[in-house]
Amino acid sequence: MIPYKLVRSRRKTVAIYITEDASVEIRAPLKMPITDIEKFIASKEMWIEKHLGRRKQLNAEKSGFTLDYGDTAALAGNIYPIRAKDGNLAGFDGQCFYLPPNLTPDKIKSAVVRIYKAAAKNIIKNRTVEYAKHMNVTPASVRITDAKTRWGSCSGKNRINFSWRLVMTDNNTIDYVVVHELAHIREHNQSPRFWKIVESVLPDYRDRQKKLKLYQKRHTVQDWD
Repeated sequence: MIPYKLVRSRRKTVAIYITEDASVEIRAPLKMPITDIEKFIASKEMWIEKHLGRRKQLNAEKSGFTLDYGDTAALAGNIYPIRAKDGNLAGFDGQCFYLPPNLTPDKIKSAVVRIYKAAAKNIIKNRTVEYAKHMNVTPASVRITDAKTRWGSCSGKNRINFSWRLVMTDNNTIDYVVVHELAHIREHNQSPRFWKIVESVLPDYRDRQKKLKLYQKRHTVQDWD
């Protein structure tokens, strides 16, 4: 029997979840007999092993992610080198990410993240202001956050948040996420009316959606924390 963690609740069906740390979580109804639960697990053994293997592989790739001088990093759809530059300053000059020399890989990654956060405040907020005017909406606030799993969000009070990680995608994808969240100011749902608002601004939004999913897959094997 595959090791698993059992979580019981008032749910009506049993389900399997592969967690980020590559373990198995079984969610089952409160009164479901353990024998029935284990029969279900046994019937899904091949599925569990397949997805456990994928998660372990992703985790191995993610744990091996590192940055060093000479590597490259993406910004707004372009790829730039990471270079050492005499002095104590780190930044982006339009040609490269420049960092002080002799930093460890961990410090290089931390410095690049700080550059990304600064760039996100400039690029994403400016795009939000531009599209907000075009769409005739006014967000209560616009913040750049450390969110890992959501590119953007809009609260019930029209406060919009964007993950700094969004700035690693291209401009068309950034614009899609910006328009998506601004559209929620008018429609706080994913109804057909909501998507009509998005489409009125970005007729090719479906293509941009697909590209965003590709970026999401790429980020699952990159450890930026």
